[in-house]
Amino acid sequence: MNDRAPQGIPGDSLNWPMLKIAYPTDPTRVAALLPPGIEPVGEPEVRLTVYHFPVLAEPERGLVVNVTAIHEEIEGEYSLAYAIDQEQAVFISRELWGQPKFLADVRYFRLGNQIEAAVTHRGHTFFEYRGTVAGTDESGEVTEVNEWWIKCARAVTMRPNEYDYPPRVVRVHAKYRTAFQQSVDGELTLRDSPWDPLATALPMRGPATARLWWPEFLAREITLAGALDPEGFWRFADTVGGSRFPGQVGGPPPSDAR
Repeated sequence: MNDRAPQGIPGDSLNWPMLKIAYPTDPTRVAALLPPGIEPVGEPEVRLTVYHFPVLAEPERGLVVNVTAIHEEIEGEYSLAYAIDQEQAVFISRELWGQPKFLADVRYFRLGNQIEAAVTHRGHTFFEYRGTVAGTDESGEVTEVNEWWIKCARAVTMRPNEYDYPPRVVRVHAKYRTAFQQSVDGELTLRDSPWDPLATALPMRGPATARLWWPEFLAREITLAGALDPEGFWRFADTVGGSRFPGQVGGPPPSDAR
């Protein structure tokens, strides 16, 4: 076991850990959020990642909201939302890869062994975590992760079920080694929000687990995978606040839309 903490330039953004949180949720709720072609797993998890990491040569703080899912018999994570605080990365990420990024206020810090994170969007703080470092875990584990994004563009004609770029799955295949990891005991709070309905769309059905994770990046590849049925995807094409929670086409608009 390697229990040595990561070393580097003090204060360097590359030295920040990711706060990884997971909790079980309702399978029927997950199935309702997945477009045809993305399949739910038997016992789904919501996987949340809070990060502070350099993107486009400056620090970006964000919250990733993923659910476990399967595409073409490959198990991975379907991305519902990337709430971030760096504007220049929002539109290029969505155009190039379909990565569901949108602007939000992200608070994330460690003070001694205390960990705090919160995300606010359109005046609603829909996510908050407070915890304490509980111990150091085994390092060295190598893991592979598949993450699924959706790239598409609806037709300028605005006619239903027509696209200028029909929906395609984007596969992000990554390989990591755990350089250092610490377990965290704390409380995850999800609050109702019309813009980020995490609490209602993916309710907690069991306790959340959390860890601070310093990964060693071994490989990462972004490629186009299979096409999705354009008609079946249509009601998932409109989204709330830039996330992949269904918007006006998939259901009623947020109550405080303005």
